[in-house]
Amino acid sequence: MSYTIAITGKGGVGKTTVASLIVLRLAAGGRRPVLAVDADPNTCLDTALGVRIKHTVGGVREEARVLAGEGKVTGVAKQELLQLKITKSLVETNDFDLIAMGRPEGPGCYCFANHALRETIKEIADDYPYVVIDNEAGLENLSRRIVRELDLMIMVADPSRQGLETVRRLFGLAREMKIKVKKLALVINRLRREDLPPGAASLQTETGASLILALPDDEELLRLSESGGRLQELPVPNRVVTAIDRLLSDAGVPVLHPVNHR
Repeated sequence: MSYTIAITGKGGVGKTTVASLIVLRLAAGGRRPVLAVDADPNTCLDTALGVRIKHTVGGVREEARVLAGEGKVTGVAKQELLQLKITKSLVETNDFDLIAMGRPEGPGCYCFANHALRETIKEIADDYPYVVIDNEAGLENLSRRIVRELDLMIMVADPSRQGLETVRRLFGLAREMKIKVKKLALVINRLRREDLPPGAASLQTETGASLILALPDDEELLRLSESGGRLQELPVPNRVVTAIDRLLSDAGVPVLHPVNHR
């Protein structure tokens, strides 16, 4: 069984940066291979990880729809074609593999792409000791049950009162949706002072989060982002990297045996 981590929060709070650093720090600690899942239709996890997505689940969905419309595949053959193409859409590296949901190129909802992504993850997840999911803003993907159970959910917020309130609402939604989460962690990102913002401690109490952690507003990370550099180029030691390592340690992320899935 793989250990599954999902990162969520409102848009613009740094979810993708947090997800990317978790993938990289797991790999740096020998906990590889990691399956990185970009479940945000606005694909950007590949850029943060320094790789390039060529095919997405949304794009594969459109290709299969066109082939089905032309009568070239039907029924079971269509599903097999989908699974084959989605599996081949994986971007593979020595440390992690990446798959992205993307957005359909034609009209229609994401239900089919979401279903295909869910089935693919279910099919291949056991080949990876760790699965890290970068979600779109909110809980849409989780509500559609891309995965059935999360070992660790990380809710990311900015230090503003509105940012903390958004996490409070997201937690309420997660509870209403009955999302199964073994452990919850709160991350306050881009903090410019040593102390957590007012209301952070009470938010941890209300949500029952196992831990709450601050990530500093870091100049090195900002410069790297502005220059379009890869997160792998972030100098180590770095305050944010150190904090991510502490997050994984304090959350009790286990050291699982690597899997040879090549």
